[in-house]
Amino acid sequence: MSDRHVSSALPARVEALRARHSALSRKIETEQTRPSSSDWYLKDLKRQKLKIKEELEVLKDGTRSH
Repeated sequence: MSDRHVSSALPARVEALRARHSALSRKIETEQTRPSSSDWYLKDLKRQKLKIKEELEVLKDGTRSH
């Protein structure tokens, strides 16, 4: 894959990750207000959100080095 193709796909990937991160934030908020929310499920949602945040940081750091 050429550098040009990668750089043009990057903003779309970042936007998709941000959208997923926001959706997880809303889902976590909703689950925390439910009286019967599962601790395991909340932990899983938070883990997914953290992985996305870490990937966004890697992508952000990668664009700074170019």
